[in-house]
Amino acid sequence: MKKYAQENKVPIIKDEGLGFLLDIINNEEPKTILEIGSAILYSASMMALNSKANIVTIERDPEMIEIAKKNLKELGLEKRITIIEGDALEVFDQVKNYKFDLIFIDAAKAQYEKFFNLYTPLLTEDGAVVSDNLIFHGLVGTDTSTYSRSLRGLIRKITSYREFLANNTEFQTTFYDDIGDGMGVSYKR
Repeated sequence: MKKYAQENKVPIIKDEGLGFLLDIINNEEPKTILEIGSAILYSASMMALNSKANIVTIERDPEMIEIAKKNLKELGLEKRITIIEGDALEVFDQVKNYKFDLIFIDAAKAQYEKFFNLYTPLLTEDGAVVSDNLIFHGLVGTDTSTYSRSLRGLIRKITSYREFLANNTEFQTTFYDDIGDGMGVSYKR
């Protein structure tokens, strides 16, 4: 999967970020995980193979969904991973009756705050939210004047999400900008 992602420019979690995520999973031992942003199922499969958790993962891209389904079948993880097809902002009703010990956000960067607000009510009392790409290739916190308008907008959204997490009175977030592409871990206060 990793080789396929590299050859086809499919964004997947960096090795260091994955190791960090798996450490959290090893320490917290979640029974249920929600992943927002499946892509080809790389991180969901890594979480499943390195834990006993059941995983629900959401993906909207039809091409990615087909590859994810193929990978799911090849790995024999159909009983542990459920793929929900659709935009994460539109499929809440399909998971609203679940409770999750861990939520992993790694999808449309400009929507992170909306994902967080929509899905954290499904988090168990001691659950955690892990957000990836919080430094976005090292661009967050840099001079963006030479970047395209759309890239500047995306960087503004990620910066705004970081501020939202830092100022959130219901969650305590620790940022790990030196790990992977920048990670944040949020726990209920």
